[in-house]
Amino acid sequence: MAEMMTEKSINVDVLVVGGGLNGLPFAIAVASAGLEVLVLEREEPSHLVDAEFDGRVSAIAHASRNLFRSCGIWSHVKAKEPMLDIRITDGPSKFFLHYDHRQLGDEPFGHMVENRHLREAIYARAAEIQTLSILAPAEYSAITRDSSGVSAHLTSGDIVTARLLVAADGRNSPLRKLAGIKTVGWSYDQMGIVCTIAHETPHHGVAQERFLKPGPFAILPMTGNRSSLVWTEPTERAKVIMALPEAEFHREMEKRFGDYLGDLKVVGPRWSYPLNLHQAERYTDLRLALIGDAAHGMHPIAGQGLNLGLRDVAALAEVVVDAARLGQDIGGATVLEDYQRWRRFDSIALLAITDGLNRLFTNDIPPVRLARDLGLAAVNKMPTLKGFFMEHARGTVGKMPRLLRGEAL
Repeated sequence: MAEMMTEKSINVDVLVVGGGLNGLPFAIAVASAGLEVLVLEREEPSHLVDAEFDGRVSAIAHASRNLFRSCGIWSHVKAKEPMLDIRITDGPSKFFLHYDHRQLGDEPFGHMVENRHLREAIYARAAEIQTLSILAPAEYSAITRDSSGVSAHLTSGDIVTARLLVAADGRNSPLRKLAGIKTVGWSYDQMGIVCTIAHETPHHGVAQERFLKPGPFAILPMTGNRSSLVWTEPTERAKVIMALPEAEFHREMEKRFGDYLGDLKVVGPRWSYPLNLHQAERYTDLRLALIGDAAHGMHPIAGQGLNLGLRDVAALAEVVVDAARLGQDIGGATVLEDYQRWRRFDSIALLAITDGLNRLFTNDIPPVRLARDLGLAAVNKMPTLKGFFMEHARGTVGKMPRLLRGEAL
């Protein structure tokens, strides 16, 4: 893998803009199948790997783990913690919903992985693939697309030509805007507060989702006696909490966490981000495909944000590689329409579900709260329905691309 390239004219099959947790796995998947791929990443690689723990952790669902394993990434992940059980509660209610992974087999629902370890693993795998190159730091000054291909003029003076352009450039995607693709969405007037907690007793791989009046409070198991918190509060209240001195912040956290894991201590930084929903009106344009946050963004209530993007990765990789093997134009309208048809409905459905859950569980009207509690209790006693929700947590519902099933492209 070349970190820097000096050629003034570079020709590849696929140009990926964005070397994050969606862009690079996609590049790895298609390059592993023999396509020539170039990734443009704005940041220095040293900022993306070998980093100190910054508090950021991702929930990797079972299906997403399959993708990483199929692409040769998973074996490079230094540390991961399995999620064996999931417990869902509604505030102080005595009713709950409990998922036990053993009801579906031996595999966990997923794993919690620190983002720094995930990035390191992805870059390590990328370095093993001869047909994959990364330019970092690198930016484009102009990109043109027409029926014959894609041409990107880089600020370095190089010109990259490709048959397909993939936008993995984030929530505010410049490529999406250049293509004139609009988004629909809204703000929740909530913020997610994220931090890591060290605790006295083991968590035994149990993830907890507590629906509190201000918003969900998720406790996710990490390696060692640590857990990651994703704590939702209304925006103004979240700003006040984030500004609290350490001791007061700890008291606020402890009120919501409880004492079931013994003494608690915040370790590492705390950070926050605004919560909103956005959905691109379409996922494709002339020789362009959007993946990950460039295509959609959702409430973290179900911990499926990264996993939704990885479903894009798996679907686009499959239609592109299959088209290449059939001698078709990998950036052609037919191939891109296959991708959009596959992914857009699934994304809209999951965004609608998470949006509905957030609105339902932040409604504290007594009849609504009672209906929620009875619903949790009923699902917990209905094996078939409960099994469907457990499969959903594993990411194994719907038409799954081969990579998500653990199969090679």
